[in-house]
Amino acid sequence: MIIYILILFRNFAPNMKIVVDDKIPYIREKLALLAEEIVYKSGADITAEDVRDADALVVRTRTRCDRQLLEGSRVQLVATATIGYDHIDIQYLAQTGISWTNCPGCNAGSVAQYVESALLLLASEKGLALSSSTIGIVGCGHVGSKVRAVAQRLGMRVLVCDPPLGHADFVGLEQIARESDVITFHVPLTRDGANATWHMADETFFHHLSRVPYIINTSRGGVVDNDALLVALQQGTVRDAVIDVWEHEPVINESLLHRVFIGTPHIAGYSADGKVNADNMVIDALCRHFHLPHPGVIVPPSLPDDTPKTGNPLDLYNPMNDSEKLKNDTTKFEFLRNHYPLRREQW
Repeated sequence: MIIYILILFRNFAPNMKIVVDDKIPYIREKLALLAEEIVYKSGADITAEDVRDADALVVRTRTRCDRQLLEGSRVQLVATATIGYDHIDIQYLAQTGISWTNCPGCNAGSVAQYVESALLLLASEKGLALSSSTIGIVGCGHVGSKVRAVAQRLGMRVLVCDPPLGHADFVGLEQIARESDVITFHVPLTRDGANATWHMADETFFHHLSRVPYIINTSRGGVVDNDALLVALQQGTVRDAVIDVWEHEPVINESLLHRVFIGTPHIAGYSADGKVNADNMVIDALCRHFHLPHPGVIVPPSLPDDTPKTGNPLDLYNPMNDSEKLKNDTTKFEFLRNHYPLRREQW
């Protein structure tokens, strides 16, 4: 039966080639039903020669998709299995007629789980009284809206800043800085325009903080000026921080890492649920673009049967474990990302 299904899909799949980041999990079986040739390679090592005769690329953030990589190739589609797309030169792709897609919202639940666990740890380890605290959420898209629901469930007062959305009940960044006990960032990294987010939390921002808040960043490293954050921590204008994304990854500011409460290697969105969501969105995009029959939905693996079901979110996922591993050896930043253990958002 399995052989018959494979033959059936082969009869409909064109003679095409896909180059794929070899650290994207769970996707290989379905991709094998779509293309005659699939090349798996470390995302940072994918070269112009690798993609010259490829029809599609499936990447993560470690592959810079620009003129240097794509010029002269036959690539029609770039699919990144990530929410962010600042590693894709979308202007160049538009000029050359190459389509691209990302996976908006794929790991929103995973990041919200990370933030919830971080808040619970700030409460238990740092004495943050959640029910009498104000959280400022900067960015209220797929991730920020889920974090907002988490914070409301924990009894926190919630302020939201998101100028592009422009909702009447949202506030300015100045009010976030003035009234928040926790400030968490959930914005894309942009460098141009009125609402550019690069270094939106900089020396000036930290100087105007009123409540000596905790800072959480799970968006992109460049949203928070890492050097300015370290100074703010040292000077006491920021109480402590939870940082998952860093400037200049994988070479990060080790002084900042060892100063923050929790520091993790860009894995907030790394639940199996989030990864499978991204896989399915990539498969959908490939099938749409190349008019291929759909090979079926990928499902995340189950937790081991002996996993204790306590109902405590920290027993399901505790980011301190990831933080300890990174602080023990910062040279393993990429290794820890690429060999991440099974994590689920629910039992």
